[in-house]
Amino acid sequence: MAHPLSVEDLLASGSATHTVALPAALLSGGDENAESPAAGEVVLRPLLVKDVDRVVRAAREQRVLTSVLLVQQALVAPKMTVEQVGSLPAGLVQFLAGKVNALSGLTLGEDDLERAVKAPLARACFVLAREFGWTPAECSELTVGQILLYLEMLARDEKAGHAGNANGGAAA
Repeated sequence: MAHPLSVEDLLASGSATHTVALPAALLSGGDENAESPAAGEVVLRPLLVKDVDRVVRAAREQRVLTSVLLVQQALVAPKMTVEQVGSLPAGLVQFLAGKVNALSGLTLGEDDLERAVKAPLARACFVLAREFGWTPAECSELTVGQILLYLEMLARDEKAGHAGNANGGAAA
């Protein structure tokens, strides 16, 4: 049985470090998925809430900075500046950003993705986007009440035999 964790235990988890092997192909510009020996290692730490907040705020200004800042904040060894990380090959930054996201718990696993797709509101927004031609941004602005109203309108339209005619002005 698991034991209760202390504040110190929880805070210490943010300072844990992880050694990550870099495939040689990434450093030579080759295919990272090819079977190649490790070229070396870097040390990463999980991102803290304050790190993620800093990245999100900075990324509002320049979206390209997101991956660069994620990697720069998480790199323990070698320590690099934002400019240095920004000068790395894009494939290497993408590889490291994926590792940082996984270490920080910011990735969706297969099961998490399946649950998200099956979630009632996600399914409802998908149906509304398909039926009314709305973008994800437009769907995200709807309240739960509006979502339920539009779904009910679609259901009634189907019962009345007008399936496939939902795009005819009901999205007002």
